[in-house]
Amino acid sequence: MQSFLEFIVKGLVDHADEATITTTERKDVTVYQLKIHPADMGKIIGRHGNTVNAIRTLLQVGSAKQGIRCALEVVEDKAKSKESPAGGDD
Repeated sequence: MQSFLEFIVKGLVDHADEATITTTERKDVTVYQLKIHPADMGKIIGRHGNTVNAIRTLLQVGSAKQGIRCALEVVEDKAKSKESPAGGDD
């Protein structure tokens, strides 16, 4: 499931090399934590959360076929957001 998720995410974002997915186990659920560049946050979430909800639905359907339960958490990479100031002093 992780490679499937990486394929989807890296096709959507501009900074694909900075997108990382880590897995953790919580009770009977595999949780995929997606860390992306702050500039790509809007592309993953989409309007009204439609894109991230579609990704979560695909993940749930794929994992149900394998008999497992999965969830997706999108985490903003705080270190990257501090490096690029909003104002930009040139």
